[in-house]
Amino acid sequence: MAYVNNIKMFVRVFELGSMSAAARDQRTSPAVASARIAELEKHLGVRLFNRTTRRLQPTENGRLFYEGARKVLEAIDDAEAAVMASTQNLRGTVFVAAPLGVGRRFIAPHVPEFKDAYPQIDVRLRLSDRKIDVIGEGLDMAFHLGLLEDSTLKMRLIAECPRILCAAPAYIAARGDPETGERLIGEKHDCLNLRFPGAPEFQWALLTPDGLKRFEVAGPFETDDGDVLTGWALDGRGIVMKPIFEVADYLRDGRLVPVVRDTPPVPVQLTCLTQHRRLRDPKIRAFTDFIIEKCRAELTKAMQGITLTDLSVKPT
Repeated sequence: MAYVNNIKMFVRVFELGSMSAAARDQRTSPAVASARIAELEKHLGVRLFNRTTRRLQPTENGRLFYEGARKVLEAIDDAEAAVMASTQNLRGTVFVAAPLGVGRRFIAPHVPEFKDAYPQIDVRLRLSDRKIDVIGEGLDMAFHLGLLEDSTLKMRLIAECPRILCAAPAYIAARGDPETGERLIGEKHDCLNLRFPGAPEFQWALLTPDGLKRFEVAGPFETDDGDVLTGWALDGRGIVMKPIFEVADYLRDGRLVPVVRDTPPVPVQLTCLTQHRRLRDPKIRAFTDFIIEKCRAELTKAMQGITLTDLSVKPT
């Protein structure tokens, strides 16, 4: 098993380009990660990486070994999955990522219940609003809320999620309701933006009488946490774009009200993204099916009593 662990460490170092990053990924120390790579190099009699001050660069032998090593690990995963499927003895660890808001509301509360049902499966849940690299970060699945780009991952649609532009009554009293995307920009309204390293320029995709149009918005505040944006909006600091389910309670009690209703945002999709080969793993299927069912029920509950017509948002 030690040799397999050395191979696992090598693959993660190769994919992440960093000994420390791979150590964190494998939940060990950089010293242990370095020792495993050194042991593997000694066994093979070749150098697998060239060490530089900034990054580990794989050697030609390292590149050759990676292709075979990855296939070995995939074969082990498939063999273990086949045994678990035949015995229904589901065990192991599921690595999951989700946006902060979705994870806190719809996933994290149900992980203990899943663990009760499958006591031999551990769940490692990462919450972040940044863009997630499912393959590069060694994840089994990632929940995604947004407009999905082309992807080689298997996608399961959970729900279509209408969005809304909204603000606190105090902001509207001070600045007015811009009503359209053109006025939103022309009147220089304060737009509260989600921003993280590597994010593109701020653009809000709105549905206009002439079709979809992107508006370059700006404002005094930005963050990488969607719930912080909601807090700023409640404080009267600007206009925020949100999936309706995230702000439904505030819309019901009037702490936030719809704005820019003549040009509403493009809806987004809540999806579950999985590597194709991981779908053969019964523990991955079990967790995916369980959480998707819970997500759909929670979304229905969150939207209860709210319709697009009530909010003067045009359906798409």
